[in-house]
Amino acid sequence: MPKNKGKGGKNRKRGKNEADDEKRELVFKEDGQEYAQVLRMLGNGRCEALCIDGTKRLCHIRGKMHKKVWIAAGDIVLVGLRDYQDDKADVILKYMPDEARLLKAYGELPDNVRLNEGIAGMDEDEEGGGDDYIEFEDEDIDKI
Repeated sequence: MPKNKGKGGKNRKRGKNEADDEKRELVFKEDGQEYAQVLRMLGNGRCEALCIDGTKRLCHIRGKMHKKVWIAAGDIVLVGLRDYQDDKADVILKYMPDEARLLKAYGELPDNVRLNEGIAGMDEDEEGGGDDYIEFEDEDIDKI
């Protein structure tokens, strides 16, 4: 049996994210970058996101964030656009919920972007959405 030379297993590596809770400076988009809202996670470090410019793109989560920063559907992210592929992008940064609210307050995000709602584009207050049951009168039941 080989002698263990490391400092521990994977359980030791799990508790390394203590520094992520502290406040960080708000990062705005630059040239070649765009804000996006994650529509769904696809697995294998990829997700489908709706960019603010109206384009739906397949996004790849960069290696520095992979398995360290958890991204879910509905999160606001900063993506780097590719010069050679317009339908693909790379996730550069995930905004925390308070940072996303600040972006919306500064006017960086449009008003139609819904924060903290889960999946983007799923409006619950559309007409006819509240009635999921059908009422039968007693006469209808007797005819069956």
